[in-house]
Amino acid sequence: MNGFTSIDPADFTEPIFERIGHDWFLLTAGIPGAFNTMTCSWGGMGVLWNQPVCFVFVRPGRYTYHFVEREDLFTLSFFDTRYRSALSFCGTHSGRTVDKTRETGLTPICPDAGGIAFAEASIIVTCRKLYADDLKESGCVDRAIVTLYPEKDYHRMLIGGIQGILKK
Repeated sequence: MNGFTSIDPADFTEPIFERIGHDWFLLTAGIPGAFNTMTCSWGGMGVLWNQPVCFVFVRPGRYTYHFVEREDLFTLSFFDTRYRSALSFCGTHSGRTVDKTRETGLTPICPDAGGIAFAEASIIVTCRKLYADDLKESGCVDRAIVTLYPEKDYHRMLIGGIQGILKK
């Protein structure tokens, strides 16, 4: 893909805690002309069911939720710090009411492994949905977690098998 090199998940050496929790990423699902993206700072990568996976979390009220529910693929797009304002915009505005790509100048592309991502990203991870389930209050062993959900709108956890990683 133009400007990107394919990386084996076993060779992925990014500082994932920093990239997810501090730098953020865009979670995107859909097809060309019908997709949405949202900024995330919760998630992770690892090995589950004998394969490399990503796991992400989406609240049911988010517009992107409907896209990740409908589609088999989703992507994680990581960016350099110069795109922080675009990620901030995508995290504070709904795709129901604004065209995030027009407002941010981000360019949607279709990675070889499928899905929708962004040409400006420095890393693109494409995942095939393997598992989805809602977090539940009854599962919160640390009761302080419940305080993060005053409206009881618990996230849906998605686990995706990594189909491809592209890096600039």
